[in-house]
Amino acid sequence: MAANPSLAQALSAIRTADAELKAFTALHQSLPSTAPDGPLAGKLVAVKDIFDTADLPTSYGSPIYAGHQPATEAAMVGIIRRAGALVVGKSTSTEFAYLQPTATLNPAAPGCTPGGSSAGSAAAVAAGLVPLAIGSQTGGSTVRPASYCGIVGFKPSFGLLPTAGMKCFSWSLDTVGLFARTVADAAAFAQAVSGGRIAPPPMRAPGAWVVGVPDAYPWGELSASSRQGMARATEALRAAGARVVACKLPAWAGEAFTAHDAVQGWEAVRALRAEMDDHVQQLSPMLREYLQGAMAITDQAYATAQGAAARARVACEAWFDGIDVLLTPSAPDEPPSGYASTGASTFNRAWTLLGTPCISVPGATGVNNRPMGLQLVAPRERDDLCLAAAALLERALQAR
Repeated sequence: MAANPSLAQALSAIRTADAELKAFTALHQSLPSTAPDGPLAGKLVAVKDIFDTADLPTSYGSPIYAGHQPATEAAMVGIIRRAGALVVGKSTSTEFAYLQPTATLNPAAPGCTPGGSSAGSAAAVAAGLVPLAIGSQTGGSTVRPASYCGIVGFKPSFGLLPTAGMKCFSWSLDTVGLFARTVADAAAFAQAVSGGRIAPPPMRAPGAWVVGVPDAYPWGELSASSRQGMARATEALRAAGARVVACKLPAWAGEAFTAHDAVQGWEAVRALRAEMDDHVQQLSPMLREYLQGAMAITDQAYATAQGAAARARVACEAWFDGIDVLLTPSAPDEPPSGYASTGASTFNRAWTLLGTPCISVPGATGVNNRPMGLQLVAPRERDDLCLAAAALLERALQAR
């Protein structure tokens, strides 16, 4: 066992800081003075409040489940504990990981949203309360809050980390996400919890990298902040020796973006059927209206969308020939002012549906000097390549 006598002080400091930050829904009253051995021995981890925990309440961000105490815990929580980490508490989630904002503040951009749905996880890491956190992504709920909070957010390949014991919103899209302050920490975290399925990032000279940059996006134009962030990233990568090339996103990228809506909506209506039937008045108007609208998605529309998704995944895998990774903005813009919105998943949802690994790397800013993350996308099941490219980009940005 690895002794760590400072854990009690760390928990006390977290509790004090969180009175203002509001990144947690529940914190342990105490932590053991020793931590199990393992690759994450003694690391404090925040767990998004859509993962069941047997020793902390889990409300899924909804008043319907206020005070709910699961009898068992999510597979990811067990994996984290088995790796030697200590779950310090439950971090805030938007309602069922949809769009209703939480009370969490953004420590990197005061007065701005921290994003969603993994608001608490991103904010807790950004504020230095914990070194690591887990969240989820169904649209852009890991990459976007990481961008807004100026930290690293890694969405592994679909299915690589287990969602058993995580409140389902869309079973074809829900993906476990990881947060850390550096790419190295995110990579170590990913390796520790993946059961060896994520290999250590390969060592490669900067000049051996080919990074693709889209010349246009089927989901919209770049904002001034995203253009500024992309310019900084491409300049930094070229200065580091990487080859940055323009590329065209094929038709399947836009088709995947469109298919995401039908897949998510059809599945969400069924995943939240009991809440709609028995507790509809306790749903936020935002979620209630979304689910009522999604009830109009027909079985045929869902099947068509799933077919488009399957074809796009095959085409995407072949398309990466000639480039190692794709570089895009992590979010459409800097974090918006105020707390009425968690932002948009515009630059994330196609890649979530395609199941590719994606990572948000901090180091750029927008026109108002707020964090502006850069997203790297790699072929499916090349999570090691995604993390290695992120390390290159992180070093390049820090050198400029």
